[in-house]
Amino acid sequence: MKIAIIGTRGIPNNYGGFEQFAEYLAVDLVKKGHQVVVYNSHYHTYQKSDYHGVDIVHCYDPESYLGLAGQFIYDFNCIVNTHSRNFDIIVQLGYTTNSVWGFLLPRKPVIVTNMDGVEWKRSKYPPLVRWFLRHAERFAVQSSDYLVADSVGIKSHITELYQKSSTYIPYGSYVFEQPDPQVLDSFSLMPYKYNMLMARLQSDNSIDVILSGIAKAKSKMPFIVVGNHNTKYGRFLVAKYKNHDNIRFVGAIFDIEVLNNLRYFSNMYFHGHTVGGTNPSLLEAMGSNALICAYDNIFNKAILGTDGFYFTDEADITTVADTQQKCDHQAILDANRKKINTVYHWPLVLKQYEELFLNVLQKQNVLSLLPKMTISPAGSKPFFFRASQVPDQLKSE
Repeated sequence: MKIAIIGTRGIPNNYGGFEQFAEYLAVDLVKKGHQVVVYNSHYHTYQKSDYHGVDIVHCYDPESYLGLAGQFIYDFNCIVNTHSRNFDIIVQLGYTTNSVWGFLLPRKPVIVTNMDGVEWKRSKYPPLVRWFLRHAERFAVQSSDYLVADSVGIKSHITELYQKSSTYIPYGSYVFEQPDPQVLDSFSLMPYKYNMLMARLQSDNSIDVILSGIAKAKSKMPFIVVGNHNTKYGRFLVAKYKNHDNIRFVGAIFDIEVLNNLRYFSNMYFHGHTVGGTNPSLLEAMGSNALICAYDNIFNKAILGTDGFYFTDEADITTVADTQQKCDHQAILDANRKKINTVYHWPLVLKQYEELFLNVLQKQNVLSLLPKMTISPAGSKPFFFRASQVPDQLKSE
């Protein structure tokens, strides 16, 4: 197969979850004999045209001086470029700034879109942006041939709101097998004598709630915050908690070995994401033997189940910080590592994606023999539709 991956800033990953996924997926598909192109921002630090056999196409991206508006231009440039490359499948990761260009996608390739989280429910966005994102989600549903949900919560959302089928394939991770306590030396930390969180420092990741609860706890165990704090919200948090000596902002860390060791040797790992699908950092924490206290929602509960603690407010955080010790919960740690090895294991996840691509391409070849048709998905208002769309009855998960 000849496959394109769009919707990310590019590989190798130096940004976030979708970039990490694109890297793993692209390299794996190449190893299995497929031809893969990943679209990279022109200012990505990796400027070569090949990455472990993956073809890299750099497209102009003015985000550095236009902000979010630049991402729309970058996605437009990527989609325009796909027209000259005769792809079998185009994989879209997310829909925030690329779904408005769905009507420009080439007709021949099968369009498979990973629907990401329910972005329009994120509190960090103002009302107008949330209104746009809700429509962008609908545009993505209508302009795609097949949808992927990386969470059972997202799958249910797509079914209920759009009456559309989607294929559930979770995000992946690995079990961390080689802990090295010497990694803690540069942070002046002792094994199992500190708590932590790792996230983008945004309001809808419950950072303030978590830190407020930690500040009120009797325990003054060191608490490290991993994430870029050189932002408006990050500077607000640093200023607010500057008098709490046990709360330390250590900045963003992209070295996976360092992150894995920090999670492995933590006493408690707090995960505050309030919306979204299968969050990569949550899976990585599970695979790194972290004892997790997560925000209480359907997305986190679908993954952790009873193998973790939950919070809804700062009082819950204070209670957990003052009462829970990692050494008392070996059964929970073992259960979460087993999930990573049997459900969320990257090789298993990537195999499911390859099987999906092969299946949809085979179905598309059969359907190409039928008369072309234009269909309005049930329960949605027409915006634009791909000529290749067919009723869900002719498709299967």
